[in-house]
Amino acid sequence: MSHPIENKLATLSRRTWTRTIAAALGATAAAPLTQAQERRVEEERRAREAGMIRNAPIGYKETIKVTKLETILVKPRWLFLKVHTDAGIVGLGEPITEGRALTCATAVQEVAPYLVGKDPRAVAHHWQAIYRHAFYRGGPILTSVLSGIDQALWDIKGKALGVPVYELLGGPTRSRIRVYAHARSPRAMQEAMKNGFNAFKTGPAKQRPSRYIETPKQVKYAIERFAELRAAVGDDADIGIDFHGAISPALAKLLIKGYEPYNPLFIEEPCQAQNHDVMAEIARGTHLPIATGERVFTKWGFREVLEKKAATVLQPDMCHAGGITEVRLIAGMAEAYYASIAPHNPLGPISLAAGVQLAASIPNFLIQEQVSLGEGYVKQPFKVSKGYLELPVTPGLGVELDDNAMADKIGHDWRNQESYDADDGSVVDW
Repeated sequence: MSHPIENKLATLSRRTWTRTIAAALGATAAAPLTQAQERRVEEERRAREAGMIRNAPIGYKETIKVTKLETILVKPRWLFLKVHTDAGIVGLGEPITEGRALTCATAVQEVAPYLVGKDPRAVAHHWQAIYRHAFYRGGPILTSVLSGIDQALWDIKGKALGVPVYELLGGPTRSRIRVYAHARSPRAMQEAMKNGFNAFKTGPAKQRPSRYIETPKQVKYAIERFAELRAAVGDDADIGIDFHGAISPALAKLLIKGYEPYNPLFIEEPCQAQNHDVMAEIARGTHLPIATGERVFTKWGFREVLEKKAATVLQPDMCHAGGITEVRLIAGMAEAYYASIAPHNPLGPISLAAGVQLAASIPNFLIQEQVSLGEGYVKQPFKVSKGYLELPVTPGLGVELDDNAMADKIGHDWRNQESYDADDGSVVDW
């Protein structure tokens, strides 16, 4: 049965459309739509006019089968996944561990025989089967592959039902999604503010790779440079600092004490994530929020972070931690510890779309990382306004690849940076 509102769309004016949707939402002259509802009405109207919202194309009892898993190497360092079905619906995901794209692409094809021929809509069941049948569970490669596949299956399920993924996870918990940009200089932050951002992430300023114990001069340099960033954006903006696990615990403590007067949003990975006891010790020594998670996988990895109180800001990566299915469970665990979720994402627009869907469905969301809003990759890139993205209204993850725009971005051989100390040639973290 067709939707009565959709049948009238072609002849509706903007005002008539708004009134019709308002009536459907139960709004009256005495109880008009809020600004957030008005924005969603307008977004939905535009999406319907563009043909991106339709009635559910697949009936609940109709069959749908996976036919093929296709991976695409995409510049600068990404791996996109298309899960094809016999219904013509294609699910999108990013099954990537940075620097191991070819390894992940091979692992996807190793999973393909399990998934091809099956109904993709049993998302949680497929997650369990792919994870547990591996016998050697977890790890960055297999969990990243599972994450990308999970994203694609949720995308298919949402498209099949004609609704955004967050609607399948209990409906929206918020009307907008806060995001931050990467910037390392006052000028870069000020330029980003002109483009709608009011939150940023930077790293400790360095004149050389950090040593285990640094000189007072190097510590002072790092603190002074951050003070300049704070002065450039003022106290109404947020700035997180990513230590990237490249700072020793002893040096991290010194830097954190110096940063405390400037109230950074969080201190990310103040040490490597392989020893949560050490990170917990750092956390106990400061009032600043400690963040970690990009190199932690599944609920089992985050259990230890929470139990040891190593961090109050969890940063599961939608492409590494287990996808939407698993990160939603991690968010539930975090809520019991009054910890917030700030999804890690130095990857592409599909990863961002998955993070946005998660953010829209959990109560303890803090902020979403992004390095690409999708320009040159997806048909309708995300847009930032006053620090936020609007809640998507299109089905599935809410993005569709623009194959024509992507044509000059296919293929890459990106590798992780290899860094050495200039003085003695020893290996250093980056």
